[in-house]
Amino acid sequence: MVNPLKIVIGASLALHSLWLAAEPLDALEFRNLGPTRGGRVTAVGGTVAEQGTFYLGASGGGVWKSTDYGTTWNNVSDGFFASPSIGAIAVSQNDSNILFVGTGSEGLRSNVIPGKGVYKSVDGGRNWMHVGLEKTAHIGAVEIDPRNNNTVWVAAVGNAFAPNEERGVYKTTDGGRNWERVLHVSDRVGFADVELLPGSPDVVFATAWRAERKPWTIISGGEQEEGGLYKSDDGGASWRRVDKGLPQGLIGRMDLAVSPDDSRIVYVLVEAPDDEGGLYRSEDQGESFTQVSSKSTLRARPFYFGRVEANPHNADEVHVMSVRHSRSRDGGNTWELLPTPHGDNHDLWFNPEEPGLFIQANDGGANVTHNDGASWSTQFNQPTVEVYQVEVDDQYPYWLYAGQQDNGSTIAVPSSSPYSVQNSVAWLIETGGCETGPAVPKPGNHNIVYANCKGRFGVFDKRTGTERSYYVGAANMYGHNPKDLRYRFQRVSPIHVSPHDPDTVYHASQFVHRTRDDGVTWETISPDLTAFEADKQVISGSPITRDITGEEFYSTIYSLRESALEPGLIWVGANDGPVHVTRDNGDSWQDVTPRNLPSGGRIDSVEPSPHDPAVAYITSLRYQLGDPKPYIYRTDDFGKSWTLLSDGNGIPADHPVRVVRADPLRPGLLYAGTELGLFVSFDDGGSWQSFQQNLPITPITDIKLHRGDLVLSTMGRGFWVLDQVSVLSQQPLPQADDTPVLFASQETVRYRQNMRGYDPEAIPQFPEPSAIIDYQLPEGYSGAVQLEIVAADGTVVNAFRSEDASEEAVVEDSMALNETRVLDTADLTVNPGLNRFHWDMRHRGAWHADKDKRFRGGPMARPGNYTLRLHAGDEVLEQPLTLVVDPRVLEQGVTPEHIDAQVALQLRIVELQSEARRLTDELETEREDLDADTARAEQIDAALAELTMAEGTYMQPMLVDQIGYLGYMLRGADQEPGADALERFEELAEQLEQVRTKVQS
Repeated sequence: MVNPLKIVIGASLALHSLWLAAEPLDALEFRNLGPTRGGRVTAVGGTVAEQGTFYLGASGGGVWKSTDYGTTWNNVSDGFFASPSIGAIAVSQNDSNILFVGTGSEGLRSNVIPGKGVYKSVDGGRNWMHVGLEKTAHIGAVEIDPRNNNTVWVAAVGNAFAPNEERGVYKTTDGGRNWERVLHVSDRVGFADVELLPGSPDVVFATAWRAERKPWTIISGGEQEEGGLYKSDDGGASWRRVDKGLPQGLIGRMDLAVSPDDSRIVYVLVEAPDDEGGLYRSEDQGESFTQVSSKSTLRARPFYFGRVEANPHNADEVHVMSVRHSRSRDGGNTWELLPTPHGDNHDLWFNPEEPGLFIQANDGGANVTHNDGASWSTQFNQPTVEVYQVEVDDQYPYWLYAGQQDNGSTIAVPSSSPYSVQNSVAWLIETGGCETGPAVPKPGNHNIVYANCKGRFGVFDKRTGTERSYYVGAANMYGHNPKDLRYRFQRVSPIHVSPHDPDTVYHASQFVHRTRDDGVTWETISPDLTAFEADKQVISGSPITRDITGEEFYSTIYSLRESALEPGLIWVGANDGPVHVTRDNGDSWQDVTPRNLPSGGRIDSVEPSPHDPAVAYITSLRYQLGDPKPYIYRTDDFGKSWTLLSDGNGIPADHPVRVVRADPLRPGLLYAGTELGLFVSFDDGGSWQSFQQNLPITPITDIKLHRGDLVLSTMGRGFWVLDQVSVLSQQPLPQADDTPVLFASQETVRYRQNMRGYDPEAIPQFPEPSAIIDYQLPEGYSGAVQLEIVAADGTVVNAFRSEDASEEAVVEDSMALNETRVLDTADLTVNPGLNRFHWDMRHRGAWHADKDKRFRGGPMARPGNYTLRLHAGDEVLEQPLTLVVDPRVLEQGVTPEHIDAQVALQLRIVELQSEARRLTDELETEREDLDADTARAEQIDAALAELTMAEGTYMQPMLVDQIGYLGYMLRGADQEPGADALERFEELAEQLEQVRTKVQS
């Protein structure tokens, strides 16, 4: 069995003092594993000024741009936006360079991410500036005045989770430098939409909306004074409420649509009780309305869906975005369903100059149609997946598992390419359960996955693609008041496999459940471990729309972990605040909730220490109660007392923390995933610093440390991996500030990668397999560095130098002399702080006349122990490195002895190829100085004809190419060399000797 992480600390140090700044860690970068399929998109836009250009705004993935009708997408908001949640996109129709984006999705799910105001670009999204309204939190609409791109309107819903004064309609006339709130109702009533009348943009409509979420319910709508339609005839200077023909009682979310085809017609989609809800139409510019449809499919879950759009080419064609995409061609009287690539639809933008061309958004991404919805662009080109958590398995390479928002199954992707496929999307597989997850592979048998779907436990078998169902209680929870349920399962319910016994699996409702036979039988091992406050046990959805899917079941267990150090020591956190622990395998439980922790927050993660059973960490997520502060606590005494680790000591006050994990190697090294990025602490939470690296701003939903890697899931950008983060676990030594350091490298599996035509810049990012070598250089270091990889027998396998090393360092004598040969490489850097080099685990290749190809692409080094030798100034530093066989190769029956024989033959081929190329080069050089009709010239020509292939199409390969062909034969896999390969080598060696003898005689 391969040791998943083996580090020799030796004479290495981590430079804790230098790491308090960002630059020394810049060498550490995450890889994006995708998957490359769309997640939830809540806003889209385009412009007639560039017909093929479209934008999408993801609910947690930022803004993306396509210039080829949705064939490819590129992120344009990374590095500029402080929030990844997008509520509205407005693109100028007369200048494609000008865009305004309102952040903060107005699709108010329980996990909706608050925005940070409005952003503006004047160069087509290449650069952005923040132009205010930072506290509006969620923005429903942005509109640009078609007469003047500096006049812009914003409808601000406001904070989804608490009253805030910044709700209202805003207007700027100077491109966002200044904003005036031109319409306001109260700190609980925001505005979902604003529209300008085509042809008369001083006529403005806006819809007020009482909207607020609690962890236990959804409030959408209120009395007449808390909602309704407003109209201004003077550019927002004055407003009047319009209600003729509209519902007169409770009123909820409303959305507007107008069409330049007929500016008399105004549509409004209304949330209202019973049959009063539906689509209303005005034919007098919004002065009075008539209901044209109360069809239920138009108004499902209006707090989340509910956009209406009118076709700019035909005012009688109206579209409604809901669970399904509905279209009417007769002004809303009759309806048809428009099939889209994914359900749960959110937004639509028509090209006003090209009939049939529009972009549509849903929970599966954004898709463009050229033919009025008959066909669509793909959603498998947008890496904006929202994943709720991450689990990892124990195969090689390991895979990552999670529940994906609005997906029919949990998903898994590999950490590196496991085998060859013709499209990397093929590495996205289903693993049972559904969108909520989790999906937890069984230790020792990765083909079995314990999966969840909104509290429903299943056992998925990847070999057959089938799932056995063993629901605790076997009762459908939908539609119930939670107080009446026997078992309350949250939409995201934990599954945890005991670290001491892979057959012991925990699952949780308000109770902890345990199975030892894959769910066939369950035992309940705890009392109700939630607060279960009576006033929170209510029918979710008020005062208009009932919505009970388990997402608002407040008093459930949300996180559960058993200590890896002490069997039966189990920590549990509830989504309504309490923390409990048992030390006797569930026979008794103690309430250990921190005394100074404000009540009611979701205990999103519990983390038993991997170093001390008395130590544990918890996080409390309270932004859904209107409290955005970070809460991380540590106990050192099994929960008797707690210390707050996030009180103004590095994590900003508006960064709620979802998850904290402890490094398995170094006590006190912690990682925290927040709503707006990643943080690290080297002193057990005493202080924190950003560890964002190249990550985009997006919620970090979960963290795992596995085989020395840092593995992340995000709510909007899929999975990410930082390879060999274990370098941070190495303890510091003295002289950290002025001495170069070579860090210990972790044990490295000799993977081979078979990926024909793969673009390493594409997502998923699977770089070539390598041994990662980290070294640190002090501030002010000048000069070169050289690195040698030395085999156990003292042979220099390969060697490299930094770009500015002197040419004197390069030795190019015969390989038989075992001279150190240093190669130029831009990857061997000399930056202050941490430097990272990826050795491709290969020997030096054959000599080549072209210096750029010289010594490249040698055979993969054999498994075994090596020494890393770093020359930095006057220092010569050494660390061990171990390469181990891919366990899958051993399962095939290939032995280390087979690989040794293979590498030995490959090295002989490299030497033979070098000799053949050198001889060819010498003869060609000599031939250039000879006349064509001399005997020596004829002798050289004859020799070169045997050595090199003649120019032309499909010419016969000669000796140099035949030697290369033999080397190619042995490159693809670890194997025992075949008898024919050994025999062929001897033939080629003899042929080369014969040519040399003839030409030298």
